[in-house]
Amino acid sequence: MKRRNFMISTGMGVAGIALVKGSQEVVGQSIFPSQHASPEGSFIKLNPLDNGKALVNPDMGWTMHFYSNIIDNYGSKLEPSDTLNDFPGLSTVYLRLPWSFIEQEEGRFNWEILDTPAQRWIDKGKKVAFRISASESWMRWATPEWVAKAGAKGYEWGGGGKFWEPAYDDSIFLEKVDRFLSEMASRYDGNPDVAFVDVGHFGLWGEGHTVLSTKIEYDLSVAKRHIDLYCKHFKKTLLCISDDFAGHDKPGVRFPITDYAFSKGVTIRDDSILVQPPPRSWYHGEMAQLFWPALPVILEHEHYGSSVKRNAWSKDLLLKAVEEYHASYMSIHWWPRILLEENRDVIDRINLRLGYRLQLKSIAWPEKIKPGEPFEITQSWTNAGVAPCYPGGYPCLTLKDEKGGIVSVLIAKSLNFKDLQVADSQKEIPLKNTTEFTLAASFKDPVNTFFRIVKPGKYDLYVSAGKADGTPVFELPYNDNDGHKRYKMGSIEVLERD
Repeated sequence: MKRRNFMISTGMGVAGIALVKGSQEVVGQSIFPSQHASPEGSFIKLNPLDNGKALVNPDMGWTMHFYSNIIDNYGSKLEPSDTLNDFPGLSTVYLRLPWSFIEQEEGRFNWEILDTPAQRWIDKGKKVAFRISASESWMRWATPEWVAKAGAKGYEWGGGGKFWEPAYDDSIFLEKVDRFLSEMASRYDGNPDVAFVDVGHFGLWGEGHTVLSTKIEYDLSVAKRHIDLYCKHFKKTLLCISDDFAGHDKPGVRFPITDYAFSKGVTIRDDSILVQPPPRSWYHGEMAQLFWPALPVILEHEHYGSSVKRNAWSKDLLLKAVEEYHASYMSIHWWPRILLEENRDVIDRINLRLGYRLQLKSIAWPEKIKPGEPFEITQSWTNAGVAPCYPGGYPCLTLKDEKGGIVSVLIAKSLNFKDLQVADSQKEIPLKNTTEFTLAASFKDPVNTFFRIVKPGKYDLYVSAGKADGTPVFELPYNDNDGHKRYKMGSIEVLERD
C-alpha cells in the first residue's frame, strides 16, 4: 500500500485567488467562548455548535455485511433500490464470499456477484470492501474443486470429512491464488470506490487460523507469503489481515506477523468482538495500538443475534471497543434494520466517536475587507473522534454571492487536519490557526499593474474541509450545507478599493 503523507506548508504563497500566509498553535480551549456570532470591533467571532449528526467521510464508517460468507446473509432481504440510507454513518458495503463463487472454472470469473451490489452503494457515493475466502465451515469447496484436481494438496475435516481445506503452503494452491489476485487487482486495485481488501485466502473464513478446522499449524513464513501475494497485486488499495493471524485468542501487544503486516502497510481488523461474554469480549485491543496512529483499524462484531443468545452482547462494551481499538470502521453484522432498531442509541453514541470528527471550535474574520489589502482569519479546529484524519486536508473559506456563485476561495494550507490530535472521551485538543489572506491581489509586471476586481457588497462566508485546491471532501457536523459540503458561517462585506 502507498502511504498517504501530507506535509505542513507555511510561509507566503498563493491559495485559490488570494495570497496567504499562516501559522498555527495548540490551544487548550476554544479561543472564543460565545456560541453566537457577534461583531466585536471590526471582527465577527463565532463558535459553531456540533449538530450531533452521523458523518460519512473517507476511511471510516459502518460496513454493511451484504454477503457474510453465506450468500443469503445479510443483504438478501434488501430490494435492489435499498441501500440503507436510514442507517446513520453507513459508508461501506462489505462483500465476503468463497473463492469458488467467483472462479467456478479456472480463468472464468463471475465478477457480477460482487459488482452488482457494489454498484448500488457506489451509485449513492459510498464505498465497497472485499474478502475472498478459501475455507468455509458450511461448504466443501470454498477453494474451487478444480484447484484440487490440478494437484493442490488439502485436508478433509468435519463430520465424515465433509469439508476440504487447502494446504496453505502448497505451491499449486499458491500459484492459483496468485493468478486469481492478479485478475482481482486489475479490477479493484487503486479504484477510489474500494475502501479496503482483506487478505482472505489463509485460514478458516479467511481469518488466518485453523484452530476450528484442520488444526494444522503453519510456519510464520506461510502467513507472510499470503500477505506478500496480496501486496504484490494490491499496491494502492488498503489491505488488512484478521487479528487471528496472530492466534484467535492470544493476547499481547506485539506479534511477529502483525509487525510484518504493519511494515508492509497492511492494517488489522478484529474478527470478532462480543463473541464470548465478558471478560472475554475481545483479545486484541493492545494489538491495535501499533496500527491506529498510521492506518485505519476495522472492527467486526459477532453476528448480533448469536451474540445476544450467548449473553455476550453489550452496548457499552461495543462503544468501549471503539475507544480501545481507536476504530475507524465498525461492522453491521446482522440483518441491518434489526441491529439498528434494537441498538440505535449506542449507534448514535458510536457515530460521535468512530473514526475522526472534524470540528470547527471557533472562527474569527473581519467584518469588512478591501481588495488588495491583507486581512487575517483565525480558526481553531479539533478532532473529536478516536482515530486520526488519515487522508489529511485543509480548511477553506469560500465567499459566495446572492446567487450562490463562488467569488473567492481561501485555503489555510498551514493547518493540515492530519495533524489534529485524537481526542479521548473527556478531552479535546484544538489546533489554532491564523492565516493572512489578500482578496483580489494585484499583479505587477515592469510596465503595467493589473487588478482582479471583486465587486463591493456583502457576501456569504462558508467553511469547508478538503483538498489543497479548495475542493470540499469532508462532511462537517454543521447545518446550512450548500449541498457540496460547504457550511455557511455568516457574511463578510467587501468595500470599494481605494
